[in-house]
Amino acid sequence: MVARAAVPVRVVVLGAGVVGVTAAWFLRESGHDVLVLERQAAAGMETSFANGGQISVSHAEPWANPGAIRKIFKWLGRDDAPLLFRLRADPQQWLWGLQFLLECLPGRSRRNIVQLVRLGLYSRTTLQALRRQTGLQYDQLERGILHLYAARRDFEAAARTAELMRDLGVDRVPKTVDECIAIEPALRTARSGIAGGTYAASDESGDAHVFTQQLAVLCAQRGVRFEYGSTVERIVAEGDRVAGVQVAGKLVRGDVYVVALGSYSPLLLRPIGVRLPIYPAKGYSVTLPVKDPVAAWTVSLSDEAHKLVFSRLGGRLRIAGTAELTGYDTSINEVRCRAILQRTMELFPQAGDASRAEFWAGLRPATPGNIPCIGRTRYANLFLDTGHGTLGWTHACGSGRAIADIVSGRKPEVDFAFS
Repeated sequence: MVARAAVPVRVVVLGAGVVGVTAAWFLRESGHDVLVLERQAAAGMETSFANGGQISVSHAEPWANPGAIRKIFKWLGRDDAPLLFRLRADPQQWLWGLQFLLECLPGRSRRNIVQLVRLGLYSRTTLQALRRQTGLQYDQLERGILHLYAARRDFEAAARTAELMRDLGVDRVPKTVDECIAIEPALRTARSGIAGGTYAASDESGDAHVFTQQLAVLCAQRGVRFEYGSTVERIVAEGDRVAGVQVAGKLVRGDVYVVALGSYSPLLLRPIGVRLPIYPAKGYSVTLPVKDPVAAWTVSLSDEAHKLVFSRLGGRLRIAGTAELTGYDTSINEVRCRAILQRTMELFPQAGDASRAEFWAGLRPATPGNIPCIGRTRYANLFLDTGHGTLGWTHACGSGRAIADIVSGRKPEVDFAFS
């Protein structure tokens, strides 16, 4: 049961992706009057639309880790590289890149893992409680996540990371090739390319887009107001407070404002002096209809060598991943999508109907160390719930409940270093 705020206030949430809608839900549960502003015609239509589908507490090792620099140099010049920097005359990109290198240091990487695990465990528990409370169905599966490694060296490094995660409460354990195939029999056709794996039985998968839209309906039934087709043009600050947000030339006012605009958050906040270490990382996904149910996976998988995740969403197969730092360009790079499809066919040649593949690209709001920006700003009534990178679906419910606690004057239950 969510505690009620001592003094309910009018809260304006900016953004109706999975992060913004879950924040709206928990703010309303706390007793606040909530208005959500969203530029699209419905909830969950941008970054939350076709992501990888994993609720992955075990995927807590950030992109910035001690082994990342070696891999980035290996990938330079490859248009199908899992992590691709397209260098631009953009100071924000260069600054972000330098901060990323700093976060690769062993001590900082370990600290980030600890924080991501704490938030992930709390968020998954919060999601499960929300599901019990509401009965939401979104093609979810509770069959765990199996992380696969093609090289022995990478598998051994992952086993060490898994040991740290077990110390933090995550049930991620090393598995032999035979054990991996026993967990997911569809991998039998890929045996020769697997050196080993790690398995987190408590992790889940599900369709973030379906979840977001259904939760938005429940929010509206409980009194949350959604104004779709409303593009926030600027935030108007007066002194140490926000006076309102401008939409179509008019000022929308509230008592409190929560920014959940993903990659676009820094663009609105920078003019009022709030700087966030967020840069858009374009990710891609491919969705296929199931062709042969026996050949298709049901356990959610992570192909660590190619930075891809595989989820089963009812009669659909979702494969997503890679990251391209190229500013705010949302166009689909066919080469990268074809590389994802090719890798899928290599592993599971009969699983999906490649002739009916649907390609998608979206911008993930990445911070250099993967740590989201959640909490207060220099303005007394302006709060952040953004910067979740590749883990927005995983961390949405925990972040939403935490920001509702903060707005309500309560200390969040999760032990996490909020910004």
